[in-house]
This record gives sequence, structure tokens and C-alpha cells, in this order.
Amino acid sequence: MPNVVLVGAQWGDEGKGKVVDYLAPRADLIVRFQGGPNAGHTLVVDGETTILHLIPSGILELQSLNLIGPGVVLDPGVLLDEIRQLKAQGIEIDRSRLRISDRAQVILPIHVALDKAREEARGRAIGTTGRGIGPTYESRASRSGIRVHDLLEPDVLGERIEALLRERNHLLENVYGWPRVEPREVIKAAEEWGQQLAPLVDDVGLTLDRSLKAGQSVLFEGAQGTLLDIDHGTYPFVTSSTTLAGGACAGSGIGPTRIDGVIGISKAYTTRVGAGVFPTEDDGPAGDHMGSVGAEFGATTGRKRRCGWLDLVVLRYAVRVNGLTSLALSKLDVLTGLPELKICRAYRVDGEEVSELPASVRKLERCEPIFDTVPGWSQPIGAARSIEELPSTARDYLKRIEDAIEVRADFVGVGAEREATIERANPFDL
Repeated sequence: MPNVVLVGAQWGDEGKGKVVDYLAPRADLIVRFQGGPNAGHTLVVDGETTILHLIPSGILELQSLNLIGPGVVLDPGVLLDEIRQLKAQGIEIDRSRLRISDRAQVILPIHVALDKAREEARGRAIGTTGRGIGPTYESRASRSGIRVHDLLEPDVLGERIEALLRERNHLLENVYGWPRVEPREVIKAAEEWGQQLAPLVDDVGLTLDRSLKAGQSVLFEGAQGTLLDIDHGTYPFVTSSTTLAGGACAGSGIGPTRIDGVIGISKAYTTRVGAGVFPTEDDGPAGDHMGSVGAEFGATTGRKRRCGWLDLVVLRYAVRVNGLTSLALSKLDVLTGLPELKICRAYRVDGEEVSELPASVRKLERCEPIFDTVPGWSQPIGAARSIEELPSTARDYLKRIEDAIEVRADFVGVGAEREATIERANPFDL
């Protein structure tokens, strides 16, 4: 059976949670492969909204097994809160529904404190969520981090935490002037986390391999978006992990030969949370329309999202670096009522027209969008379930995007609910 990676094609917040929830009944396993509780995936099912930060968005599909891969940085407190939230909704969480990689890195209070202290100290904030993501990935890279399996080994857990905090507390106190984090409190909490999470701990890569050999299908769920990738995003205004489709393999524990397709998710316009360059941002009535109609507030931080027009330079870049085989275009309905729509086809920088994304954020800041203007539509489209049911101007808008990026939109979102989706092809039916 086919195995599909799903990633964000912009700066995150594209609607990955809804698409994963929509596709989950067709996959036997759903795997979250990178990021941490800085992600916020919103699901709306039967009028009830569920926001998840760590648990894969397929958890509402009762037949699927959801896995948190080794590439994820895990905050046990956040995860346990999500489990309690789901149980309150009548969704029981056990090993048959959710498993956690024993190799995943653990976010500790020292990481959260360092994240917040650094953002406070920066002369130019990068817009971190303050959830400890970057410092935890740093601990992983320096080989001093705590992994989930360490939580199950109390004989060495205390020693490892003390060693980590010795170094990081020095930074926290002497560089940033923040109060130290007490090792005893962290050790006690970590031991409790280990006891609570032990039934869910698993060798995720091995489970995946056995499932694939048995002919099961897997949906790999990314977090954040292409332009937030640590290597290929708008650095330094990025996250601390590999958000691209290529990261699905290392972040879950399988090889690239097991991947059959890659779906990129883009809004019908563009949003960005936090600081950083945003060439097509619109501060006028159109941007206000997108923000209010699209309810553009971050699911993790509650921050208002910046809104602007669709950027084809960004989308073409996402197609290239992810190897997209399919596009899911979300929130087309939000553009309803705008008399004219703008699409950025290229940039003008230093007197030159460019169609590729520059690596330098300073150069990108000088880029001016070159817009094409097309007519909008006024008819509500929330009930459409086929492309033919859309207004002609909406169909033209969609075709212009497809022609520019040379990838077909196999899914088009026309509302927040799960069923408010136009589907043109099933990625699990190759």
C-alpha cells in the first residue's frame, strides 16, 4: 500500500491537521516526524474543535495507530495534558492508539527557560513560541539531551539531568540573568513522566518496518512549513528542525525507498506568525478580510497571524525542495467576497526580476512582489464538493496556481469542517 508524506508548503499554519484528519481513515498508521509542541493542528469534527500539539492528527480516527517519531522533541507535560483532553472527549488513549518513540528527545524546564530568556535578550526577536524547541534540539546535537528511554532508567536519569542542568544553568544565570532551574525538581518530574508514559513507549522505527512489510499504509505528518525549515527556510526566522518531506525518513526511522508520494499544503493566500520577512503581506482591507474570515490566530500561541496574498515564488520553491506530487489548497472559501485577488508571480529586487527564493533574508527583505490581478467571486462555495461546482473565477484562480507550480491540487478546502473538502484524487490509490 502507498505511503504518503504531508508537509506545509508555506510558513506553517496551512491546515495540515484538517487534511491529516480527512485522510486518516485511509491510512493504517499516522506518524508525526519532527517539531514539538510549537505545532498547533486544529481539527473540527461535528462542530467540535480539537487542537493538538504533539499527538498526530489522526487520533480521532479510531482504527489508526498514531506514532510520535524519534525526530520529535517531546514535552511530557504537554503530551499528558493532551491525553487527558482527549479522554474528556471520550477518546481512550492506550498502546493500540498511540505510541511514543523511545529515541525522541525530551523537553525539560531548563529548555523552556532558555528559550524564553534568549528571546527576551535578542535585540531582534525571531518569534519563537517559547516552548523550548530550539534548546532541546541543541541538547540533541551536543549529545547531552535526555531521550524518552532515559525516563525509564531511573538509575542513570538523575545523573544525566544534573549534568545537563549544570551547563545550561550557567548560561541561564550568568548570561541571561534568569533564576536557575533546580535539578531535584526536574528529576522528580522526569521520574513521574517515565512512570506515566512507560506503557506507550515503543521502538517506532521497528513498528513502522513491520507494518510496511505487512502491506499497511502510512501517513507521515509534518509540522510547521517549508519556509520554517532549519536549512531551507527564511533563516534565522525558522524553527529548529527539518520540516521538509525528506525529514520524514530520518524523523520516523525508515528509508526513502518507502515513500510513494508527497502532499504539500498551502492556503489559498499566505499567513505568517511571528517575526520575519513576508513579501506579500497585506496591511489593508484585504489582509483584514483574510484574518477575520479565516480566523487567523495561532493555535499554539494565540498570536494574530499576518495575512497576505498567495506567493507563487514560495510555492514553486516548496515544490522543488519537497518533491511535491500533489497540492492540498486550504481555505479557498476565505477569499469569497473579495472583488479582486492578487497573485505574486515573481519578485523585483535591486532592479532585477527574480522568480526564485533568495537564501539571504536581507535580500529577501528588499524583494518587492510582482502581482498579477485576477477577478474574485462573491458566491459562497462551502457546499461545493467538485471543481465544477465552484464559480468560474474560483476555477480560474485554481488553474493559474496549478499551471505556475506544475502540480495539481488534488484537495481543495472550502470550509473548516472535515467534510468541506473537494477531492480529485486519492493519494492512497496509486
